[in-house]
Amino acid sequence: MRDVRLALRALRSTPLVSALAALSLALGIGANSAVFSLINSLMLRTLPVSNPQRLVTVSSDFALAHGYRNGIGWNYDMWRRFQQDASAFEDGFAWTWAAFNLSPRGQVDRVRGMIASGSFFSTLGVPALIGRTFTAADDVRGGGPDGPVAVISYALWQRRFGGDTSVVGRPLEIDHVPFTIVGVTPAEFSGIEVGESLDVVVPLGTDPLLKGTRTLLDNPAALLLTVMLRLKPEQSLESATAAIRAMQPRILDMGRSQLPKFAREAFVLVPAATGSTDKSQLRQRYEQPLFVIAAVTMLVLLIACVNIANLELARAAARRHEFSVRLALGAPRARLAWQLFLESLIIASAGAVLGLQFATWSSRLLVSQLSTSGDPVFLNLPIDWRVLGFTATVAVATALLFGTVPAFRASRVSPFDVMKTQGRGGPGLQRGNISSSLVVVQVAFSLVVICAAGLFLETFQRLDSEPIGFDANRMLVVTVDTSRATVTPKDRDQFSNRLVRTVAAVPGVSQAAASMATPGPGGGANLLTDARGRAVDLGRRVMMNAVTPGWFATYGVPLRAGRDVADADTAQAPPVAVVNVTFARVFFGGRSPIGSVFDDTSTNTRRTIVGMVGDVVYGSRRDTIIPTAYIPLAQSAGLGPGVARTSLQISIRAASGSPAPVIREIGTALGDVDPELSYTVRVVDDRVRAALAQERLVAVLSSFFGVLAALLAGLGLYGLTSYGISRREMEIGVRLALGSSTASILRLVISQTISLVAMGILIGVGASLWLSHFVAALLYGVGPRDPTTILSAAAALMTVALIAAWLPARRAILINPADLLRRT
Repeated sequence: MRDVRLALRALRSTPLVSALAALSLALGIGANSAVFSLINSLMLRTLPVSNPQRLVTVSSDFALAHGYRNGIGWNYDMWRRFQQDASAFEDGFAWTWAAFNLSPRGQVDRVRGMIASGSFFSTLGVPALIGRTFTAADDVRGGGPDGPVAVISYALWQRRFGGDTSVVGRPLEIDHVPFTIVGVTPAEFSGIEVGESLDVVVPLGTDPLLKGTRTLLDNPAALLLTVMLRLKPEQSLESATAAIRAMQPRILDMGRSQLPKFAREAFVLVPAATGSTDKSQLRQRYEQPLFVIAAVTMLVLLIACVNIANLELARAAARRHEFSVRLALGAPRARLAWQLFLESLIIASAGAVLGLQFATWSSRLLVSQLSTSGDPVFLNLPIDWRVLGFTATVAVATALLFGTVPAFRASRVSPFDVMKTQGRGGPGLQRGNISSSLVVVQVAFSLVVICAAGLFLETFQRLDSEPIGFDANRMLVVTVDTSRATVTPKDRDQFSNRLVRTVAAVPGVSQAAASMATPGPGGGANLLTDARGRAVDLGRRVMMNAVTPGWFATYGVPLRAGRDVADADTAQAPPVAVVNVTFARVFFGGRSPIGSVFDDTSTNTRRTIVGMVGDVVYGSRRDTIIPTAYIPLAQSAGLGPGVARTSLQISIRAASGSPAPVIREIGTALGDVDPELSYTVRVVDDRVRAALAQERLVAVLSSFFGVLAALLAGLGLYGLTSYGISRREMEIGVRLALGSSTASILRLVISQTISLVAMGILIGVGASLWLSHFVAALLYGVGPRDPTTILSAAAALMTVALIAAWLPARRAILINPADLLRRT
């Protein structure tokens, strides 16, 4: 405790320096802890269930090779045959994801749900917070003794029912089907999918009620079920794999099954302690970016540590007289080393405490940047033992890193030498000393960080400036579910036209048109081929979309040749199509396609091309534009029947300003047409911006840390140059007294600093070139070894170095030799 008091007293003697050191470490440690917290939640933290280490999913080598850790999928018959003899495992369940609508009509109240077998909760070991979970008795076709039942999440219970404990037994309409709520899950249970919430779970046997004749219970081709098993205690993964492979012939019903070859590959069990990974693709999307950012934050922390190490070296040098006196009085050298190391440990501990608070705030901010209105991300970010352990480890490591060298340097002080040089200065800034070496390392690290920031910023700017082919400003897309509309199939086209006319007449709406798919992210889910997977027969796949007249004008897509889809293009009129520029270039070599005919195998018709429009981006801007054919919606019979007849996407351009104010009026207008309609709304511009969320996040973070690295490097160079000048005041004064010019003094001081920076830049360039291949997959439109980026980073760092060296050098030329001689 006496040592601690001495260390605190020493730190209080230089409060500004100590505070800056602690804050620098807090920023570095906090950034590292925040990124680690995300990595922990995404990839390391196990499910909040009973014994998650014994959970596995059933996959295959084929599925794993294509990125599907949950497997290709089972049909219901396979699951039923597995249940007949599942004694080799403790328990298991099958499930499929679902998006449920809880609104009886009007705007859709979409929640994330799951359809699971009756053993779902018992296998996971998740009890109900209130009420009960469903069981095998509830998992029968049409519902069990209590009819169709549902279990809701704690979040939905709070959000929709205000936490009312009488919720058990209440009705809940799911996709217009009445269910009874039987239980609420605990607050910590958010499902088995990383980054996805789970609001409602219903038994597998109720699937026919929700999907009617399209139920997966009666469709052997519907390989939509994922199977998760719980191993028995002490059961190894190898023995469990052997057991399920022995069951596989019976599960697949070999000899009679019509399953495709890839679905009959040997089963492989995949550990699932950290949950499912196939739906949100959150891990796959952010695994590499997070590790890259983690490496960048670690480099920034090292740069901060180098700065503080130089600071501690300067403080130790300033206290050489104190240490020499203590040594002369009999203090052990180890005691001096321990004293300095203890001071470093106190600074690191303060930085860790502040950094943990910063990490808590910044990690939530990072999740908010990952999440979008159309694709919200749900990540639980507790300060668990892993985060605490990581933060403590980083704090101790930084104390060792920047405290060890000064401590050992201080312990090697010679009382006689110190007394001899006391009052006459000491050695100046030398290239070979430890401080100079640390500066070279700091500059090299800084260049690597700045190069990475430049590459990611250039990638984001290239993608952001990439043309998308349409005007997303003031655009809304209203997806109307017409499955419950009171209209006959033969009148559906007229009904769709009526909906479009009604929406177009809403005050504040400039233009409106309908289609089966919409451009941009979120609208490409229905990129259309027919139900059998066939596409237009032109030697390669062609994307199809069905649109109404005015659709191109609504999106601002230019008409390059020919004409638009017209009202006269009815089902009885000759089949026509409008193609994009890529279609014309690929299949006609740049010649005009107008008047040409092609076979549309999706609708079994021969279509005449009557127009050509500009290219439009569907999905990601990184994707290559593919040939696209637009056909009249009235002529789309047979094209995507599961979508075309029950869903309509109405694209709307507001007359001015934000399109949000017209949403209520649009809903009212749709309700006037048919009160049974359900619809969802998305703002196109929000989706377009959200599509670059990953690139924007990486660019912003890397740019921030790049600026911070340059600032820290500048501060380090400033401190080192200032310290060197203070040690050489006598020499500089003598030079000035003997007639040296101020320019020569400036060159003397700055040249030594610049030589160190140049050496660091050379090392940093080599390191950047070697590390570049690790980030190549994240780049777009710029090479990982882009010379412009590297030269710009080197120039920026050299500019910072010149400014950092010039400021103290300017002070050096103002030294008055007479005053200096009088002081000595």
